[in-house]
Amino acid sequence: MDDKFIVSARKYRPQTFSTVVGQAHITTTLKNAIKNNQLAHAFLFCGPRGVGKTTCARILAKTINCENQTPDGEACNTCISCVSFDAGTSMNIHELDAASNNSVDDIRSLVEQVRFAPQAGKYKVYIVDEVHMLSSSAFNAFLKTLEEPPPYAIFILATTEKHKILPTILSRCQIFDFKRITNNDTTEHLQEICDKEKIQAEKAALHVIAQKSEGCMRDALSILDKIVSFSNGELTYSNTLEHLNILDEDYYFKMLDCMQQQLLSDAMLLYDEINRKGFEGDTLLEGYSEFIRNLLVSKDAKAAILLEVADDFKQKYLQAAQQIATGWLIAALNLLNEAEINYKQARNKRLHVELTIIKLCYLLQAVEMVNNDGAVSKKKVVETARPVAFKSIQPIRVKEIEPQVIAQPVVQKKPEAKLVIEEPEQRIEKKAVVETAPLHTEPKKSLGSLAAIRNKVTAQNKNGKEVKELTEAELKICWDKFIEKLNAKKNHSAVTNFKMAELKIIDNNSIEIITGNNIQQKFIEQERAELVDDLQQYFCNRQLTYSVTIIENEATGVIAEKPLSSREQYLKIVEEYPLVKELKDRLRLELDY
Repeated sequence: MDDKFIVSARKYRPQTFSTVVGQAHITTTLKNAIKNNQLAHAFLFCGPRGVGKTTCARILAKTINCENQTPDGEACNTCISCVSFDAGTSMNIHELDAASNNSVDDIRSLVEQVRFAPQAGKYKVYIVDEVHMLSSSAFNAFLKTLEEPPPYAIFILATTEKHKILPTILSRCQIFDFKRITNNDTTEHLQEICDKEKIQAEKAALHVIAQKSEGCMRDALSILDKIVSFSNGELTYSNTLEHLNILDEDYYFKMLDCMQQQLLSDAMLLYDEINRKGFEGDTLLEGYSEFIRNLLVSKDAKAAILLEVADDFKQKYLQAAQQIATGWLIAALNLLNEAEINYKQARNKRLHVELTIIKLCYLLQAVEMVNNDGAVSKKKVVETARPVAFKSIQPIRVKEIEPQVIAQPVVQKKPEAKLVIEEPEQRIEKKAVVETAPLHTEPKKSLGSLAAIRNKVTAQNKNGKEVKELTEAELKICWDKFIEKLNAKKNHSAVTNFKMAELKIIDNNSIEIITGNNIQQKFIEQERAELVDDLQQYFCNRQLTYSVTIIENEATGVIAEKPLSSREQYLKIVEEYPLVKELKDRLRLELDY
């Protein structure tokens, strides 16, 4: 009769400190404490599940009672104490599961046992697992014993949620923080087990198992057992992916090629193939986001150590990363992140994913590439502005009184000056002439000539300083200074979008900022107040302002239209007829946008 099957998590559970995986900072400290006879009376082992907390507690209990300890502080595994411990018959080790024994009575029973000295060995060790599950009253009943236990008693508390333990308990314990086991350590340990069990396993498959376990060795060993049974002892990369329901990374590389070449139909067919294999849309979005992140990490050799993929794929990632622009990767990651967040709220989830794929396929047409010298270039630059989308405005003609009339005003005819606005014939009866007849008695308060108005507004703009001419070169210098300010604030997302923006001078008081998508527009609008202030200070012009325009579908030459806001309509009117703004300023009108 064959021996009963034992799962790998139990069969290959470490028996000595040296066999513990990924916790060298813990095991070294414990061994030195044993060798130097500097053991604390209470320990607290905290960390994620499946990283070796209970295992280290058992090894510590076994080692301190060993009769023939090795010079490096390990148990001999041959003495009576070690043999009885391995057999589960040792009377010096008591384990308590606090998840099911969390009452005051359970703790009182434990305290009663502490009063009795060990019949064999030097120490009685009490291991309390999941100690955070104890009730407040149970913690309080445990405090006095934990603070001043007998010299032969040692308490080892283990928990996954350190923050739930009372501070009075924490202050009485020596705390050890266990960390997640790295993928490389997990992969090496799985390889050792496969060699012992004579299992044919590909390294890429073991790496996938390590990634799936997320630093938990217990989970990794459980997954290994399942896949071994599934594959009949032959662990391959393909059957591991199939069993774990993980999408092959080759699909991500194929999807990337489609998006770089703007092959929308191929990308949609590829997504349909993925969907027919049983993978949901959120699996694709999550996996592709991780894929883009890996490509972004691979752009820099220093950050390549953060790339947690199989060795077979590392070189492929590094080669692909050098062929793709950083701006595209950042924009794609933003789109995928937004799509992943909104996936649960989407009613038609397939359409939601397909829409994301469409955006990614045409992302190259919207992203502006940054040159090495910092200059911004676009695939296509719009040479002329589009016509105003709202009702056309009839030209406004302004008549001025001759200078001799201003010098010698005639009261009988008309005031010193007048502003005549000629509009279409149907409006002549309402707004034909603006007269200020009562002003003839006080010539100094008259409207005056347009030249005088212009000079006065210019003098106000200067504010004691000379107005700097608005040129492309000066605008570029001011723009770069503002980007440096954002970079100093570590606002890297805004810096990237500001670098990708295109600047266009409308007139001496207006600047148009052209962006490729809504994301860039949002980042620029968030800095509006500070940006306007910097521009006005740099050019010494308080009339200076800007507008943001989104240009999409540049490859087809079609610009996406959107309704103009009230402010945008006013700016368009001022752009074509500057005298309207002079009139507004002269009459001190406040506009409600």
